[in-house]
Amino acid sequence: MTNIDFIVLFVTLSFISIYGAYKNYSHKSIKSYFLGNNQMSWRTVGISVMLTQATAITFLSTPGQGFKSGMSFIQNYLGMPLALIVVCIFFIPVYFKSKVTTAYEYLEKRFDLKVRTYTSFLFLLQRGFQCGLTIYAPSIILTAILGWNLSLTIISVGLLVIIYTVLGGSKAVSYTQKQQMGIILIGMIMVFYYLTINLSQYVSLNETLMIAGMFEKTNAISFSFDPSERYTIWTGLLGGFFLSLSYFGTDQSQVLRYINAKNMNESRMGLIFNAILKIPMQFFILMLGVLLFVFYLFYSPPIHFNKNIIDSFKSSNQSVIKKHEDKHKLLFIERKVLLSDYIKSEDEIFRNELIKKIKKKSNEMNNHKIELENLILSSGYKIKNQESDYVFISFILEFLPVGLIGFLIAVIFSAAMSSTSAEITALSSITTIDIYKRLINEDLKEINYINSSKLFSLLWGIISILFALSLITSENLIESINIVASLFYGNILGIFLIAFFTKKITSGNILCSSILSQFIVFVLFTLSKYSIIQISYLWFNLIGCSVTIILSILFYYLYEYIINSSK
Repeated sequence: MTNIDFIVLFVTLSFISIYGAYKNYSHKSIKSYFLGNNQMSWRTVGISVMLTQATAITFLSTPGQGFKSGMSFIQNYLGMPLALIVVCIFFIPVYFKSKVTTAYEYLEKRFDLKVRTYTSFLFLLQRGFQCGLTIYAPSIILTAILGWNLSLTIISVGLLVIIYTVLGGSKAVSYTQKQQMGIILIGMIMVFYYLTINLSQYVSLNETLMIAGMFEKTNAISFSFDPSERYTIWTGLLGGFFLSLSYFGTDQSQVLRYINAKNMNESRMGLIFNAILKIPMQFFILMLGVLLFVFYLFYSPPIHFNKNIIDSFKSSNQSVIKKHEDKHKLLFIERKVLLSDYIKSEDEIFRNELIKKIKKKSNEMNNHKIELENLILSSGYKIKNQESDYVFISFILEFLPVGLIGFLIAVIFSAAMSSTSAEITALSSITTIDIYKRLINEDLKEINYINSSKLFSLLWGIISILFALSLITSENLIESINIVASLFYGNILGIFLIAFFTKKITSGNILCSSILSQFIVFVLFTLSKYSIIQISYLWFNLIGCSVTIILSILFYYLYEYIINSSK
C-alpha cells in the first residue's frame, strides 16, 4: 500500500468514528442509549439489520468461498426470506407490545427470571465469542497480506469501534452503518468493474460464465439428501430457515436494530427490505469469487495466496520455493494455452477433449499446491486459515489502482466495525438490563444506568479484543461464524417458540429441556467434528429447536401425569 492508500484508509475510518460519536453523544435515558428514542426509519433499520449480519468476513471470505466452491453457498440463505416474514408476523408485535429493550425481558414475563437469565447467558456466551471473531478475522488476513503487526491491527480496529459505540450507543451504530453501507456498495461495484475489465481482454462475460460452469462453479442448487453435504436446497430451506429465524428473531444484536424503529410498520418494512435484497447481495459477492476463479485462469496466480506464510518459509528454503514456483508457472502457462485453444475452437468434439485436458492440468496445479502446503506444515509452520480467505484481498492489492486499494481496505474495516459495534451494543444491553439492573441494582437513576452501559460497552470491547488476540481458527471464516451460531441458536429459538405459542409449559419444563437439548447439540457437533458421524452444521439449528420443543412438551405431560397419579 502507498501513502495515498493509507491516507484514504485513515480519513474514511476516522470520519465514520467521529461522525457516530459526535451525532449521538447526549443521552438522557437507558432507552435512549439503546433504542435511540425509537426514531429510526425503515431505511435506517433495513441497512442496520443488513450490516449487522454482513461482517468483514462476508466481504473477505465469501468471495473466497465462491472462488473455492462456486455458488453453492447461496443455498445457506434460501430460508431467510421466509424466516424474516415469520419474524414480522409473530416476533415484532410481541416485542413492541411488551415494550422491551432486550429480547429476553419478554421471557421473564412469560416464564420467570431463571429462564430470562439462562437465555441471556447463552447469548453472552456465543455472541461474545463471535464478537472476538469478527475483529480477528479481517485482522489475520490483512496482516498476512500487508505484513502489519497482528496485535496492533486487532487493537486498532477494536478501539475505533469502542470510541463511537461507547459514546453514541445504539443510535450511533445505526447512523454509522448508513455511511458504511454506502462505502461497501461502492467498493464492491468497483471490484466488479475492474474484474470484468481485466477479463474482457481474454473472454466476454458470457464466456467467463461458461468457463466457470466448466469447473462446476455456477452450480447454485443441489438436491442431494446426503446429510454430510453442507449446502443443499434442504439445508438452506430448513436449516437456513431456523438459523435465520433464530438470528433475526432472538439475537439481541438484531432485535435491538429493529425495535429501534418508529413503529411496527417501519420495523417490518426494514426486515422486508432485507428479505428482498439479502440473497441478491450474497449472490453478487459470491459471483465476485467465481469471477476471481476465472480471472486467475488467465492471470498468473501466486503459488499460494497466503503471501506471509510463503515469505516466511522462503527465507530459509529459497531453492525449494524457486523449484515449486517454476513448476507452478509452467503448469499455469500450459493450462492457459489449452484455455485459449478452447475459446477459439468451434469443433465440439475437440472442445470436449480440451475440457478434459484443462481439468487435468488444474488438478495437477492443485496437487502441486497441496504438496507445497504439506511441506510447509511438516517444517513446523502453521497455516491458520484456508487459502481461499486470502484470494479477494490479494486481487485488491495486486490489480487495483492506488487510492482505490486504501478505499477497499476501508470497506473491509468498515464491515468489521459495523458488525462489531452492533454486537458490543447488544452485549452491553443484555449485561446492563438483564443482569445488572435486574439482578444486582434496580434502584439507580437513569444516568447511572447509562454510565454503567457505557462501562459495559467498554468492557465487552476490551474482552473482544483480548479474545481476538488469542483466537486461532482453521475453518473458512464465513463458515466459522455460522457454525458458532448454529450451536446455540436452535435452542434459544425453541424457548421463544414455546413462549409464543403455548401457555401451559412452565419455567421448569423449558429449562430442563433446553439444557438437555444444548448438551445433545454439543455431543452431535463433537461427533461430527471428529468424523464419527456426518451432519452439516446447518442442521444443528433444526435439531436444537426441535429437541427443545419436544422435550419441554414431554416434560410437561410427564409432570402432569406424576402429579395426577399422586393424588
